[in-house]
Amino acid sequence: MAVTQQLARIPEGYLAACRQAAAASPDGDPRWDPPVCDMLDLDWAPALLKRVGEVAGLGEVPLDALRLATDGDTALELGFLDAHPHAIAHFGGAPTGLDVSQVARVSELLGQIDMPALLATLPADDSDAASLIGQVGSIAGGLRAYLLEHFNALRDFYVDAARRRLHIVLWWD
Repeated sequence: MAVTQQLARIPEGYLAACRQAAAASPDGDPRWDPPVCDMLDLDWAPALLKRVGEVAGLGEVPLDALRLATDGDTALELGFLDAHPHAIAHFGGAPTGLDVSQVARVSELLGQIDMPALLATLPADDSDAASLIGQVGSIAGGLRAYLLEHFNALRDFYVDAARRRLHIVLWWD
């Protein structure tokens, strides 16, 4: 099984309930089980999306927003999600998250990124483009289609989270 980036849109009340459950449980079980409709699997696209932004000369503010959208931040207290035996990030670092105000700002900035234009700056040959951004191997359906699909999913995920005033929790699993 491949290690992929996971995101979840979470209301503050849900995080509070998980913190309380972890504190009350003898083994620290937070009862973390976000609804599937509020989860996103970004596969291994985050590093490639950031690299496209770097190579294409995306401005520092939108590039930082893309980094924050895929790396998260430590502003939310998520230690209860990183405790054995119920840690959610089995194969990565500790879970990170963005609070409601960070989600709103990232959503706004992701909406300003013209990913098709960034992808158009890559070499026309897929193998040359893949080499430039650090992609090893081929991607079914093509590199550009893969990156555009994952960027659009990320942007839309943040737009919905901002509209609903939700936090976002990120981890690798």
